Amino acid sequence: MNNILFEDNHLIIINKQPSEIVQGDKTGDASLSDNVKTYISKKLNKKGNVYLGVIHRIDRPTSGAVVFAKTSKALSRLNKMLKNREIKKKYLAVVKNNPAEPEARLINYLRKNEKQNKSYITKKGSENSKRAELYYKLVAKSNGYYLLEVELITGRHHQIRAQLANIGCPVKGDLKYGFERSNKDGSIHLHAREISFDHPVEGKNPVNIVAPVPKNDNLWNYFEEIIE
Repeated sequence: MNNILFEDNHLIIINKQPSEIVQGDKTGDASLSDNVKTYISKKLNKKGNVYLGVIHRIDRPTSGAVVFAKTSKALSRLNKMLKNREIKKKYLAVVKNNPAEPEARLINYLRKNEKQNKSYITKKGSENSKRAELYYKLVAKSNGYYLLEVELITGRHHQIRAQLANIGCPVKGDLKYGFERSNKDGSIHLHAREISFDHPVEGKNPVNIVAPVPKNDNLWNYFEEIIE
Protein backbone atom coordinates (compact mmCIF):
# COMPACT_ATOMS: atom_id res chain seq x y z
CA MET A 1 0.00 0.00 0.00
CA ASN A 2 1.36 3.42 -0.90
CA ASN A 3 -1.02 5.50 1.22
CA ILE A 4 0.18 4.50 4.70
CA LEU A 5 0.76 7.50 6.95
CA PHE A 6 1.84 5.59 10.08
CA GLU A 7 2.32 1.99 11.13
CA ASP A 8 3.64 0.11 14.15
CA ASN A 9 2.73 -3.11 15.94
CA HIS A 10 -0.57 -1.70 17.24
CA LEU A 11 -1.76 0.91 14.73
CA ILE A 12 -1.98 1.63 11.05
CA ILE A 13 -3.18 4.98 9.70
CA ILE A 14 -4.20 5.28 6.06
CA ASN A 15 -4.75 8.31 3.84
CA LYS A 16 -8.15 7.33 2.42
CA GLN A 17 -8.90 8.42 -1.12
CA PRO A 18 -12.31 9.73 -2.25
CA SER A 19 -14.71 6.94 -3.29
CA GLU A 20 -13.14 4.38 -0.92
CA ILE A 21 -15.41 3.01 1.78
CA VAL A 22 -13.90 2.37 5.20
CA GLN A 23 -16.04 -0.70 5.93
CA GLY A 24 -18.09 -2.96 3.68
CA ASP A 25 -21.68 -1.88 3.00
CA LYS A 26 -24.69 -2.87 0.92
CA THR A 27 -22.90 -1.88 -2.30
CA GLY A 28 -20.61 -4.88 -1.95
CA ASP A 29 -17.64 -2.77 -3.06
CA ALA A 30 -14.18 -3.63 -1.73
CA SER A 31 -13.52 -1.73 1.48
CA LEU A 32 -10.43 0.00 2.79
CA SER A 33 -10.44 -2.24 5.87
CA ASP A 34 -10.39 -5.34 3.66
CA ASN A 35 -7.50 -3.93 1.64
CA VAL A 36 -5.56 -3.18 4.82
CA LYS A 37 -6.14 -6.74 6.06
CA THR A 38 -4.81 -8.09 2.77
CA TYR A 39 -1.73 -5.85 3.07
CA ILE A 40 -1.03 -7.03 6.65
CA SER A 41 -1.55 -10.66 5.69
CA LYS A 42 0.95 -10.43 2.84
CA LYS A 43 3.45 -8.43 4.89
CA LEU A 44 3.46 -10.94 7.73
CA ASN A 45 2.95 -13.93 5.45
CA LYS A 46 0.02 -14.83 7.68
CA LYS A 47 -2.58 -17.41 6.77
CA GLY A 48 -6.13 -17.14 8.06
CA ASN A 49 -7.91 -14.15 9.54
CA VAL A 50 -6.07 -10.90 10.24
CA TYR A 51 -7.21 -8.79 13.19
CA LEU A 52 -8.14 -5.21 12.34
CA GLY A 53 -10.28 -2.89 14.43
CA VAL A 54 -12.07 0.11 12.92
CA ILE A 55 -11.73 3.11 15.25
CA HIS A 56 -13.75 5.62 13.25
CA ARG A 57 -15.06 6.17 9.76
CA ILE A 58 -15.17 9.07 7.33
CA ASP A 59 -17.73 9.46 4.56
CA ARG A 60 -17.15 7.71 1.25
CA PRO A 61 -16.69 10.92 -0.82
CA THR A 62 -14.34 12.36 1.83
CA SER A 63 -10.57 11.84 1.88
CA GLY A 64 -7.97 11.82 4.62
CA ALA A 65 -6.60 10.07 7.70
CA VAL A 66 -8.32 6.93 9.02
CA VAL A 67 -7.00 5.03 12.06
CA PHE A 68 -7.16 1.24 12.38
CA ALA A 69 -6.10 -0.92 15.33
CA LYS A 70 -3.96 -3.98 14.71
CA THR A 71 -4.47 -5.34 18.25
CA SER A 72 -7.49 -5.68 20.54
CA LYS A 73 -5.66 -3.74 23.27
CA ALA A 74 -5.21 -0.75 20.95
CA LEU A 75 -8.83 -0.97 19.78
CA SER A 76 -10.36 -0.92 23.28
CA ARG A 77 -8.13 1.94 24.45
CA LEU A 78 -8.67 4.03 21.33
CA ASN A 79 -12.44 3.55 21.58
CA LYS A 80 -12.28 4.86 25.15
CA MET A 81 -10.11 7.79 24.08
CA LEU A 82 -12.55 8.62 21.29
CA LYS A 83 -15.46 8.58 23.73
CA ASN A 84 -13.54 10.86 26.11
CA ARG A 85 -12.62 13.23 23.25
CA GLU A 86 -8.93 12.59 23.67
CA ILE A 87 -8.42 12.17 19.93
CA LYS A 88 -8.14 15.52 18.15
CA LYS A 89 -9.29 15.81 14.54
CA LYS A 90 -8.95 18.66 12.07
CA TYR A 91 -10.45 18.79 8.60
CA LEU A 92 -10.03 21.00 5.56
CA ALA A 93 -13.20 22.01 3.73
CA VAL A 94 -13.46 23.92 0.46
CA VAL A 95 -16.76 25.80 0.49
CA LYS A 96 -18.75 27.90 -1.94
CA ASN A 97 -19.31 31.07 0.04
CA ASN A 98 -17.30 33.29 2.34
CA PRO A 99 -18.62 32.64 5.88
CA ALA A 100 -20.14 35.65 7.65
CA GLU A 101 -17.52 35.31 10.39
CA PRO A 102 -13.89 34.39 9.61
CA GLU A 103 -13.88 32.04 12.58
CA ALA A 104 -16.61 30.77 14.88
CA ARG A 105 -17.81 27.91 17.06
CA LEU A 106 -20.94 26.23 15.72
CA ILE A 107 -23.32 24.42 18.04
CA ASN A 108 -26.36 22.71 16.57
CA TYR A 109 -28.56 19.68 17.16
CA LEU A 110 -28.65 17.04 14.46
CA ARG A 111 -31.14 14.30 13.67
CA LYS A 112 -30.14 11.52 11.28
CA ASN A 113 -32.57 10.27 8.65
CA GLU A 114 -31.54 6.66 8.06
CA LYS A 115 -33.46 6.22 4.79
CA GLN A 116 -31.92 9.31 3.23
CA ASN A 117 -28.52 8.83 4.92
CA LYS A 118 -28.62 12.52 5.77
CA SER A 119 -28.54 14.62 8.94
CA TYR A 120 -30.81 17.59 9.54
CA ILE A 121 -30.43 20.56 11.86
CA THR A 122 -33.20 20.45 14.44
CA LYS A 123 -34.15 22.09 17.74
CA LYS A 124 -32.57 21.23 21.05
CA GLY A 125 -34.60 18.53 22.77
CA SER A 126 -36.09 17.20 19.54
CA GLU A 127 -36.57 13.44 19.36
CA ASN A 128 -33.36 11.57 18.47
CA SER A 129 -31.38 14.80 18.17
CA LYS A 130 -27.70 14.94 19.17
CA ARG A 131 -25.56 17.93 20.07
CA ALA A 132 -23.00 18.79 17.39
CA GLU A 133 -20.13 21.18 17.99
CA LEU A 134 -17.21 22.30 15.83
CA TYR A 135 -14.85 25.25 15.46
CA TYR A 136 -13.88 26.63 12.07
CA LYS A 137 -11.60 29.35 10.75
CA LEU A 138 -11.01 30.73 7.28
CA VAL A 139 -7.43 29.99 6.24
CA ALA A 140 -7.30 30.75 2.47
CA LYS A 141 -9.35 31.72 -0.54
CA SER A 142 -9.22 31.44 -4.32
CA ASN A 143 -11.42 32.65 -7.14
CA GLY A 144 -14.86 31.61 -5.97
CA TYR A 145 -13.86 29.19 -3.20
CA TYR A 146 -12.88 29.43 0.44
CA LEU A 147 -10.78 27.05 2.50
CA LEU A 148 -11.85 26.42 6.07
CA GLU A 149 -9.96 24.55 8.77
CA VAL A 150 -12.46 22.69 10.93
CA GLU A 151 -11.78 21.24 14.37
CA LEU A 152 -14.32 18.64 15.43
CA ILE A 153 -15.45 18.79 19.04
CA THR A 154 -18.10 16.09 18.61
CA GLY A 155 -18.30 13.39 15.96
CA ARG A 156 -21.81 13.21 14.56
CA HIS A 157 -23.08 11.76 11.29
CA HIS A 158 -22.31 14.20 8.42
CA GLN A 159 -21.68 16.87 11.05
CA ILE A 160 -19.30 19.13 9.14
CA ARG A 161 -21.34 18.90 5.95
CA ALA A 162 -24.63 19.73 7.68
CA GLN A 163 -23.32 22.48 9.93
CA LEU A 164 -21.39 24.32 7.22
CA ALA A 165 -24.36 24.09 4.85
CA ASN A 166 -26.50 25.58 7.61
CA ILE A 167 -24.40 28.78 7.59
CA GLY A 168 -24.60 29.02 3.80
CA CYS A 169 -21.24 27.35 3.10
CA PRO A 170 -21.89 23.94 1.50
CA VAL A 171 -18.80 21.86 0.76
CA LYS A 172 -17.77 21.87 -2.91
CA GLY A 173 -19.34 18.92 -4.73
CA ASP A 174 -21.74 18.04 -1.91
CA LEU A 175 -25.10 17.82 -3.70
CA LYS A 176 -26.72 16.24 -0.64
CA TYR A 177 -26.15 19.40 1.41
CA GLY A 178 -26.83 22.09 -1.13
CA PHE A 179 -23.90 22.49 -3.51
CA GLU A 180 -25.29 22.98 -7.00
CA ARG A 181 -23.15 20.48 -8.91
CA SER A 182 -21.17 17.36 -8.16
CA ASN A 183 -17.45 16.83 -8.65
CA LYS A 184 -16.62 14.72 -11.70
CA ASP A 185 -15.14 11.92 -9.59
CA GLY A 186 -18.01 11.87 -7.09
CA SER A 187 -15.83 13.27 -4.30
CA ILE A 188 -16.54 16.24 -2.09
CA HIS A 189 -13.87 18.73 -1.04
CA LEU A 190 -13.69 17.62 2.58
CA HIS A 191 -10.41 16.18 3.85
CA ALA A 192 -9.48 14.68 7.23
CA ARG A 193 -6.23 16.64 7.48
CA GLU A 194 -4.84 16.03 10.97
CA ILE A 195 -5.31 13.53 13.76
CA SER A 196 -3.42 13.51 17.05
CA PHE A 197 -3.53 11.44 20.22
CA ASP A 198 -1.31 9.77 22.80
CA HIS A 199 -0.32 6.28 21.71
CA PRO A 200 -2.87 3.88 23.25
CA VAL A 201 -0.25 1.29 24.25
CA GLU A 202 3.00 3.22 24.57
CA GLY A 203 1.69 5.78 27.03
CA LYS A 204 2.50 9.44 26.44
CA ASN A 205 4.24 8.85 23.13
CA PRO A 206 2.27 11.26 20.88
CA VAL A 207 1.00 10.32 17.44
CA ASN A 208 0.54 13.39 15.22
CA ILE A 209 -0.44 12.74 11.63
CA VAL A 210 -0.93 15.15 8.73
CA ALA A 211 -2.55 13.66 5.62
CA PRO A 212 -1.66 15.16 2.22
CA VAL A 213 -4.64 16.25 0.12
CA PRO A 214 -5.57 14.25 -3.04
CA LYS A 215 -2.80 14.77 -5.60
CA ASN A 216 -4.90 14.66 -8.77
CA ASP A 217 -7.05 17.66 -7.84
CA ASN A 218 -5.94 21.11 -9.00
CA LEU A 219 -7.99 23.01 -6.43
CA TRP A 220 -6.64 20.96 -3.53
CA ASN A 221 -3.11 21.38 -4.89
CA TYR A 222 -3.60 25.15 -5.10
CA PHE A 223 -4.67 25.38 -1.48
CA GLU A 224 -1.96 22.95 -0.35
CA GLU A 225 0.72 25.27 -1.70
CA ILE A 226 -0.82 28.27 0.07
CA ILE A 227 -1.14 26.76 3.51
CA GLU A 228 2.15 24.84 3.66
